[in-house]
Amino acid sequence: MKVNGTHYRSLWWDNSKDALQIIDQRWLPHDFRIQQLDTLSDYANAIVEMRVRGAPLIGATAAYGMALAARLDASDAHLNAAWDQLNATRPTAINLKWALDRCRSALLPLPVEARADAALSLAHAISDEDVEINRRIGEHGLKLIMDIAKNKPEGEPVRLLTHCNAGWIATVDWGTATSPMYHAHDAGIPIHVWVDETRPRNQGALTAWELGSHGISHTYITDNAGGHLMQHGQVDLVVTGTDRTTRQGDVCNKIGTYLKALAAKDNDVPFYVALPSPTIDWTVRDGVKEIPIEERDAREVTHVQGRMEDGSIDVTQVTPLETSGGNPAFDVTPNRLVTGLITERGICEASEEGLCDLFPDLA
Repeated sequence: MKVNGTHYRSLWWDNSKDALQIIDQRWLPHDFRIQQLDTLSDYANAIVEMRVRGAPLIGATAAYGMALAARLDASDAHLNAAWDQLNATRPTAINLKWALDRCRSALLPLPVEARADAALSLAHAISDEDVEINRRIGEHGLKLIMDIAKNKPEGEPVRLLTHCNAGWIATVDWGTATSPMYHAHDAGIPIHVWVDETRPRNQGALTAWELGSHGISHTYITDNAGGHLMQHGQVDLVVTGTDRTTRQGDVCNKIGTYLKALAAKDNDVPFYVALPSPTIDWTVRDGVKEIPIEERDAREVTHVQGRMEDGSIDVTQVTPLETSGGNPAFDVTPNRLVTGLITERGICEASEEGLCDLFPDLA
């Protein structure tokens, strides 16, 4: 995707500096800043502080973190310690552990002297694979949008609603939920996207920034306006991302996704989830009971960052001084509320049978 006409991935390896570069997402959409990660603590902090965020991007970042660890000290003990440090950064998104496990499993059987080069090559591969997975999700999701467009009056857009940010800056490129939108727009299909604000971190603003940069028609709305729009027939399709999906098709995503699914069900609006296969946790069946839900700092709820009237970027408190904040970062949408899962191998129903049919080699 592009920023001011220049193509970027959300992270990339700079060969001239021999280091990973990331887009520091704490400043978006108000300022575009690039940060270099030089130490293992830099990698861990980037994930914890949400300089990088989104399940696929967290996984790719962790893979590069393991590459740095192998460069510093490729011993079993140091790689295991790096795995522990990075795995402890965020508990909900399964891509983090998936990438770390993949790196450790690939590196430990190798001679110590071969591990550093192999680790960096593997991080590059994981990053490139994510781009291709998301591109293919977009191709399959495009078919849903095309089917809706066929029944629209001439010139009327397909109206989509999305929650949180499952865009290219939540992945390495393309995004998950946004990938079908980019494909539709590039194919000349008129679309309009309702972009949920998604408190507490206002990640809908990131989606709006992305879509605006690509020239896609969109409207930024409050978290809870979606149900009203669905009641009045103004939403044709809901598409969200996911941070962890169970083998039975329960979907864990940014807090508020469950409410969107309930509203969609009540109004007969299709509710689809864009699902990269590394986000499937095959060890979990009941998402509500088994997926750990991250409780983040209350300050994310009680304070908000934005651009001041003088153009500066600052933080302000929106609650009374004595009021505490609760901040569960995710919720789980049971599979019964999910119309289908858009994966890199096609679209399936949100069930164990549907996922196993598409991914028999992984199940």
